[in-house]
Amino acid sequence: MIATDTLESPRDAAPAGTDAPKLPRSLAGTPDDKEMLRSAVELTRDIATARPGIYWPDMLASAALGYAALAGAILIGNPVAAALSGVVAALALYRALLFIHELTHIHKNALPGFRFAWNLLVGIPMLTPSLMYEGVHTLHHARTRYGTVEDPEYLPLALMKPWSLPLFALVALLLPIGLLIRSALLVPLGAVIPPLRRLVWERASALSINPEFRRRPPEGDFARMVFWQELGASAWALFVVWWSATHSWRPLLIGIAVISLTALLNQIRTLVAHLWENEGEAMTVTGQYLDSVNVPPPAALAPLWAPVGLRYHALHHLLPSMPYHSLAEAHRRITAHLGTASTYEKGNYNGLLPLVGRLARSTMMPR
Repeated sequence: MIATDTLESPRDAAPAGTDAPKLPRSLAGTPDDKEMLRSAVELTRDIATARPGIYWPDMLASAALGYAALAGAILIGNPVAAALSGVVAALALYRALLFIHELTHIHKNALPGFRFAWNLLVGIPMLTPSLMYEGVHTLHHARTRYGTVEDPEYLPLALMKPWSLPLFALVALLLPIGLLIRSALLVPLGAVIPPLRRLVWERASALSINPEFRRRPPEGDFARMVFWQELGASAWALFVVWWSATHSWRPLLIGIAVISLTALLNQIRTLVAHLWENEGEAMTVTGQYLDSVNVPPPAALAPLWAPVGLRYHALHHLLPSMPYHSLAEAHRRITAHLGTASTYEKGNYNGLLPLVGRLARSTMMPR
């Protein structure tokens, strides 16, 4: 299975016998490929509707498997079996958690009740309610923000020091502890200390990786949604801490370990979601696409480390509202229409390991 994830990237070696144009080093200078943009829209109009019959069973089954496996990790006496159950829990909860990405893009009326159910079953129990992504992730897709200092989800990792990559990945292991401190301590204190409330909202209410990002105060209906989600997350966090202090810390510690593994998986996926080569300039849509990554079949492990359609992350930047269950078909249609010598083909890669290797080599280049 690993062999399919260790092949050379098509960006590094153009298909034999083609005249694929070379890309400029700075993708910010890439002109829009209007044929690709037009084809992406026209070829996929009939599959652009979110299907409740796929969303609901997928999310519910992922959450159910994740919590059942987590219970197994806590209750099973055999250490090896408990560890294996913990790995299953991390993978299943990872898939369930990544539906937060879909919530930011689907129309609010497309799946009645789905946002509420996801927050109740996944977001609040994992202390990651949808408020931490909604109103933030869409900034990453903004035409004038992507790859700039105003993008909450962009860092020029390829231009940073080599030690920044392992640090970026490993810091995710501390995420569940940070989330617990946030919901059990900082948010309740912020309710009575306005300066702390503003600080927590600006700096610790978003799933962002850009340390310069400052979040604006919520308004209107979103502010009301934030209130209830914060209340639910804080109530759950305080209950977990109280129960652990009066009964046993073991379930909480195992839960933290499982969520840490989930966070690490997501951080590794983030490492290879883009090429991270932009130096802060605004980019065309085509430039954004080429700075992003698809890992289509036959990469066998991609559904595990990039579930819920995120193996087609570059395509997602072309069609942000396309539901995850339609991305594979959209990719097939666009590839068949444009061919292997197209700009679209240059966003496709063969696996996780060559992408990590490419990023690591970029950090070692002299600047």
